Amino acid sequence: MALQLKRDYLNQKVLERLSTLQLHARLPMIGNVSGKHRSPIRGSSLEFAEYRKYVPGDDMRRLDWRAYARNDRYYIKEFEADTNLRMCLIVDTSGSMDFTHNGMSKLDYARRVAGTLAYIAALQGDAVGLYCAGKEFQIEIPPKRSATHLSAVLDELGTMEASGETGLADVLHETAERIAQRALIVVVSDLFIEPGIVRNCFDHLRFRKHDVAVFHLMEQNELEFEFDRPMRFVDMEGGEPILADPTVIGTQYRRAMEMYLESMDEVIRDTEVDYHRICIHEDYGDVLARFLLGRTPKKNK
Repeated sequence: MALQLKRDYLNQKVLERLSTLQLHARLPMIGNVSGKHRSPIRGSSLEFAEYRKYVPGDDMRRLDWRAYARNDRYYIKEFEADTNLRMCLIVDTSGSMDFTHNGMSKLDYARRVAGTLAYIAALQGDAVGLYCAGKEFQIEIPPKRSATHLSAVLDELGTMEASGETGLADVLHETAERIAQRALIVVVSDLFIEPGIVRNCFDHLRFRKHDVAVFHLMEQNELEFEFDRPMRFVDMEGGEPILADPTVIGTQYRRAMEMYLESMDEVIRDTEVDYHRICIHEDYGDVLARFLLGRTPKKNK
């Protein structure tokens, strides 16, 4: 696909490296063009699915005469229809996404992940959409298939700003209802909301038959809390700042973080979403390579 890359959050070498991989859906999809993803609709493609009994009106050309010879009954061959994928990128733009490590914020990292996935999906002919999950900064671009549309998605990714409270839960519920056909929903967020709320969102998306993938972005200091002197901690989503001695509150903080992550792991197990916990010092190209390879269908031996 010809695309002039003028976005500083896209890396040509990473795109070239990952373009050899494909983005696969874990669940059957429904599309309006012939593509590479499985569909729940039975059709007349090359991949055999199952037999069913003949009923008047069926296409006689799909009768299995060998089955008739064995059982003296008429059976119809059904096949999996291939389809294209709708990928909806949901990027958290709350204030906490402005948290920075070595010059890169969580939002910068999210831009790289989302932009690269958008390019890969468009390259293989799939539709791409973009939604922002923020109270103050919102974008809604429904999924479509074209180079022009991809450029619009990438341009909007570049304008994103992190500020205010998160609107992630509202956006996830709205997406579950607004995207009528099955889609791959890719969430890129630090998930600074209660695990119970996250569970409700994921349950809603899965109930609507969407394939859900989550990139949970964190920073090493959030996990380890290795501060050694009194500090002023600022709530980046608008709460009151707190002056505290980390040597006093460190144990409680780490325990609270452990409980949060354990609760999140339970949510992921129960909802069966494709979950990836990422520290933003990790190479995003390696992260996406693992993600794509993990979705590659295993060939039957």
